[in-house]
Amino acid sequence: MAENDNNNYIPDDPKLAKAQLKADRKKFKDELKAQKKEQKEREQELAERQAEINGDNGGGIATLLITLLIIIIWLAIMSLLIKMDVGGFGSGVLAPIIGDVPYLNMILPEGSTDQVTINNYTTNISSESTSGASGSDITTIDEANAYIKRLENALKDEMELNSQYAATIEKLEAEVERLEPFEEEQAEFEEQRANFYNSIVYGDSSPDPSVFASYYAMIEPDIAAQIYAQIVSDEVTDEAISEYAKTYSGMKAKAAAAIFDEMVENQDQAELVSKILAKMSSENRGDILAAMTEENAARVTRLLEPSSLEKESTEVTG
Repeated sequence: MAENDNNNYIPDDPKLAKAQLKADRKKFKDELKAQKKEQKEREQELAERQAEINGDNGGGIATLLITLLIIIIWLAIMSLLIKMDVGGFGSGVLAPIIGDVPYLNMILPEGSTDQVTINNYTTNISSESTSGASGSDITTIDEANAYIKRLENALKDEMELNSQYAATIEKLEAEVERLEPFEEEQAEFEEQRANFYNSIVYGDSSPDPSVFASYYAMIEPDIAAQIYAQIVSDEVTDEAISEYAKTYSGMKAKAAAAIFDEMVENQDQAELVSKILAKMSSENRGDILAAMTEENAARVTRLLEPSSLEKESTEVTG
């Protein structure tokens, strides 16, 4: 007998050795087959676990389908409860939210969408112009339609009134356009009048008032007498106003302003005040106007003509 490298017993008889070798070979094949089977089972188990983790196996799909089925069942139950308006949840809570959403509002109770429409009308319209009824009193579609009809009539009346206003505005615009040339002519006349007084009557080279008096004495007696009397009166008035100007220039600006305010407000002598101020220096005139009330100062300033203002300065001595 002999031993091989694996320390296995080998018979000396060739037949027995051959039989032993055949048995060992079969045993080895069986062990190898068992190992392959075990390896395959392990690989399959590993693949199943991996598929379960990834969700792409049969068990994951089944779980997903079951979950979707449960969700669908719950949605069906909720829709049924909303449709039956259990606890007023459908009409009171969901109707104002999804009442205007197409298809989704089909799960709402019957009549709740009509109430939403009515509420929208009553919310957007705050008051009724024809009957004084409040939109919040409307509870049915018929009342809402009648309410809308009244509003349409009121809107029609307003549009007709607006048309009348538009016609009136058009007429006024036409009148303004017609009067614009007259306004331009009036402005041109005032400009020519101011130029005439500045250059002819009050200019540096203008004649003395006595020259005008002599000229007017040559024309028609009645008219000349009236014009002459006015010129003589103006000459006397100018002398008196110059004296007034000297007197008020010697006063305190505040005291002179108080007197002028009294003359303008109670005696309506704004024109006389403007003539007195015109004879003063710009310094005295500005101080007095600043001390007067804004209304009286503005009224007097409008009467002052630039050509009548004295160029010589007279300081306040008071």
